[in-house]
Amino acid sequence: MKLWPSLSAFTMALCMSASASVGWAAGASASDQDLPELGSPANAAVSLEDEYQAGLGWFRQMGQSGTVLEDPEVSDYIQQIGHSLSSRAEEGQHQFYYFVVRDPVINAFAMPGGFIAINSGLILATRNENQLAGVMAHETAHVTQRHLVRGLIDQSHAGLVATAAMLAAILLGATAGHGSPDAMEGAILATQGAAIQHQINYTRANEFEADRIGIGTMAAAGYDPLGMASFFQELDRNSPDPSRIKAVEFLIDHPLSAERVAEARNRAEQIGRVRHEDSLGYQLTRERLRSLVGDPRVVRDYYASLVKNGAGLTMEERYGKDVADIRMRNPGAAIPDLQALVREYPRVTQFYGALGQAYMLNSQFKESQEVLDRALNLFPRNVPITIRLSEALMRRGDNKRAQLLLDDLFNFVEPTPDQTKLIAKAAKEAGDQADSYYYMSFYYVMYGDLKMSAGQLQLALELPGLDPIQRARFSARLDEIKAAMPKDRKNTVADDNGGGSGNSRH
Repeated sequence: MKLWPSLSAFTMALCMSASASVGWAAGASASDQDLPELGSPANAAVSLEDEYQAGLGWFRQMGQSGTVLEDPEVSDYIQQIGHSLSSRAEEGQHQFYYFVVRDPVINAFAMPGGFIAINSGLILATRNENQLAGVMAHETAHVTQRHLVRGLIDQSHAGLVATAAMLAAILLGATAGHGSPDAMEGAILATQGAAIQHQINYTRANEFEADRIGIGTMAAAGYDPLGMASFFQELDRNSPDPSRIKAVEFLIDHPLSAERVAEARNRAEQIGRVRHEDSLGYQLTRERLRSLVGDPRVVRDYYASLVKNGAGLTMEERYGKDVADIRMRNPGAAIPDLQALVREYPRVTQFYGALGQAYMLNSQFKESQEVLDRALNLFPRNVPITIRLSEALMRRGDNKRAQLLLDDLFNFVEPTPDQTKLIAKAAKEAGDQADSYYYMSFYYVMYGDLKMSAGQLQLALELPGLDPIQRARFSARLDEIKAAMPKDRKNTVADDNGGGSGNSRH
C-alpha cells in the first residue's frame, strides 16, 4: 500500500510537480518510461504519484458516502478477476484496486491511479464472465494508457500550469461532489470551455485504444476476447431514451457506435477465440449482488416466482435466496438450506461463509464459529472466511484470536479500509490499545488523512508499558508519515495531539 498526501494538497502538488510517498508494502515503480504520447512536459506536470493521490481522494469520498460495497465475498471475487487482468497489462507501473459500487446503472469507470469502479448494475447486466472481464480489461487499459492526463495534455495550446489546473479542477470537482460523475462532467465543462469538443473527440479515440489493448489483455488472462464486443451489444439494448443518448455520448467516455462494435469483433477474431466457461465465483457473486443491493421486496418476489414456477432452484439461486433471507434478518429460513449446500458442495467457500453469517445473526455464536473454523482448516487464509470467523470470534469475546487471525491474513493480503477498522476494533477489545492505534493509523492512510494517521501513532507512543520493539516500530512509522506530510502540517501534529511527538524519539 502506498502512502500519499491528502487530496487537499493536490493542486499544489500538480503545479509544483512534487509529491512524496512512503511504502507499507512493496509497491509499483513510479517511473514514467514506456508511456505512449507523453513527453517530458507531461511527466513534469502530472506524475504517477499525482494520479494515485487524486484517485485516492475520490475513492475516499466514495467510501465515506457509503456508495462502495464493503462485502468480503464480492470484493474478493472482483479483486481476483482484476488481478488476473492487471497482472497481464502492458506495463507494471500502477497498483490496481477494483471495487463494486452500489448503483443499478450499467456502468464502470476508471479513476486516476488505478482505482476501478464497477457498478453492481453492470455485473448483473452481464450474461457471462467474459463480458465482465471485457469491461474490466477496458477500464484497466484506460489506467495503463493514462487517458485522462493524455486527453488534457493533447490540447496543445494549454500551458503546463493550465493543464495541471484543469486536471486539479476535474478531480477536485469530483471530490466536492462526493464522487459523483455529474460533478466531474460539470468540472470538465467549466475548465475546458471552447475546447470541449476537441477533448471529447480525443476521448473517443481513447475508447478505441482501450478496447484494443483491453481485448489483448483479457485474451492473455484466459477470457474469450469476444466478450467485450458482445457486452457492447448488451449496452446498446439497455441504452437510455434517444434524448439522453446525445448527452451521454457528449459527456461520458463510453460512446457506442456500430464501428466500435465491429472493430472490437474484428480484433477478437484476429487474436482468436478462447474457450472460457463461467466460474462458480461469477455465478454466485451475481446472485449475492442481486440479494445485497436490490430492493428486498423485489428480491423476495423474484425468488418466490422461481420457486412457484416449479422448475426448482439452481445451486446459485438457492444461495442467492439464502443471502436474501440473511439480509432481511430471517436467518432461520436460510440455515437449513445452507446446511444442505455445505453437505452437497463441501468445497464451495461461499456456502460456509453464508452459513456462518446466518448462525451469527440467529445468535448461534458457537455454531457460527464451528462451521467457520472448519472452513478455515479447509481453505487457509481465505479472505472472506477469515473475516467472517473473526467477526464470530469477536461476538463470542475471543478478540485476541480474532486479532491474531487478521494480523496473519494481512501479512499476505492487503486489507480494505473496513477490514483495517475490524482488526483495530479486535485489538482494542482484546486490551491491546497500542496496536489498535497502530492499525487505525493505516486506516487513515488508506483515505489519505496523514494528520490523523500521525495522531494515532502519537497516541500509541504515549501509552505506558510499550516494549522496545513496539516503540521502534511506531516511531519509524511516524517518521515516515511526517516525511510525507505537507510542511505546514508537520509542525502542528504534536500540538493537536497533546505534544506526544517527543515520545517517538525514545
